[in-house]
Amino acid sequence: MRLASGDADPERVDLPARVARKLTWRILPFVMLLYFVSFLDRVNVGFAALSMNQAIGLTPTTFGLGGGIFFFGYFLFEVPSNLILNKVGARVWIARVMVTWGLVSAASAFVVGARSFYVLRFLLGVAEAGFFPGIILYLSQWFPARQRAVAAAAFMAAAPLSTAIGSPISGALMAMPTMAGLSNWQWLFIIEAIPAIVLGFVVLKVLTDSPEKAAWLATDEKAWLVATLREESKNRQSQAGHAEGAWRAMRDPRVLVMSLVYFGTSAGLYTLGLWAPLIIRQFGFSALGVGALNAIPSAVAVIGMIAWARHSDRTSERTWHVVIPCVAASIGLAFAGNAHTALQVVLALVIVNLGVSAAKAPLWAIPSSFLSGAGAAAGIAMINSVGNLGGFVGPFAIGWLKSRTGSYEGGLYVVAAALAVSALLTLSIGRRTSRIRDANATAAVEEQEK
Repeated sequence: MRLASGDADPERVDLPARVARKLTWRILPFVMLLYFVSFLDRVNVGFAALSMNQAIGLTPTTFGLGGGIFFFGYFLFEVPSNLILNKVGARVWIARVMVTWGLVSAASAFVVGARSFYVLRFLLGVAEAGFFPGIILYLSQWFPARQRAVAAAAFMAAAPLSTAIGSPISGALMAMPTMAGLSNWQWLFIIEAIPAIVLGFVVLKVLTDSPEKAAWLATDEKAWLVATLREESKNRQSQAGHAEGAWRAMRDPRVLVMSLVYFGTSAGLYTLGLWAPLIIRQFGFSALGVGALNAIPSAVAVIGMIAWARHSDRTSERTWHVVIPCVAASIGLAFAGNAHTALQVVLALVIVNLGVSAAKAPLWAIPSSFLSGAGAAAGIAMINSVGNLGGFVGPFAIGWLKSRTGSYEGGLYVVAAALAVSALLTLSIGRRTSRIRDANATAAVEEQEK
């Protein structure tokens, strides 16, 4: 039946919604699964430490150093890895990342002292470099701007989800008896590394490099998505396809500031990942009890970060959606430093998890609003690599101060201060961006009046 003159084609009106549904169900569950496994392999050392530290003679300082040294390997290879991904495509490169990190994670079962622990943690960072910023870049190449924070939040929800589900699993594995000459912490590393290796080969079958190659999109859906993403790209800096664009992005003051903002959130995230099980255990809980309690804050965070990202996308506001969670996480860490009961610690960890997790998606929606092409690959990788050094500083500060004071309090205050600085920096860059936007709008009006 023909449409009457002036009537809208319902198929055309529904086109963006159809594309959004297909992108959501085709891409997000799978990349969430990949990050779930990645984060589990990255922080399961916190559970292994329940018996590994004594078995191989690690002090709080050496454990904190080894736990955080992961991020030096990450830092050195992050930008090159993301530039290679931008050139060869996500499908092949993410598959390579997953298989190599799975093998290194399994090899962690055979560390015998501080030196071998340091080496394996460094190599794990090298192996995994490029995964997180690669997926953030990948999502920016598929999801239009108004859906990007929710897409990023869904992906990053896999981190607290990994802790919520993985903590009881890790706790159960740590309750295993010695088998085949291997202790419980060794089996933990081996068993939890297997999914990464298997999924590396699955990536080759599931991921599609670009919308132009998406056979699972109808012709009109593909055309609309490609046109929409190209139009958005015109409004960003044109940096695609050459080395100068990559260098320009890495020199951009906004990229440098965002790196420092991410530094604080990373310090908070990996403080939780590596030290929360040990902080909870000091109240006398078994490995199974630690696993159950450590899951609670992360389960709450999953719900909170998705709701917060939806609100950020709906209002198109990013600055305060980063500032408020960072302040909340900072307060939560200070509260944890003064907690004297298990209930107080768990409540504090709930606040910290909510804050750190909720800040992530709006934070990552900011750089994709002003970077594109090779500049986006380099800029996002730089923010992630420099920012993730917070994942070294936070855990190491806690271990170092714990060795000297016998308490977690001082280290938690250090990480709380880093998150407070993240909030201030986000506020400053948000105000600067607003001033530039207002000045451009005023100039445009004056130009029209001439």
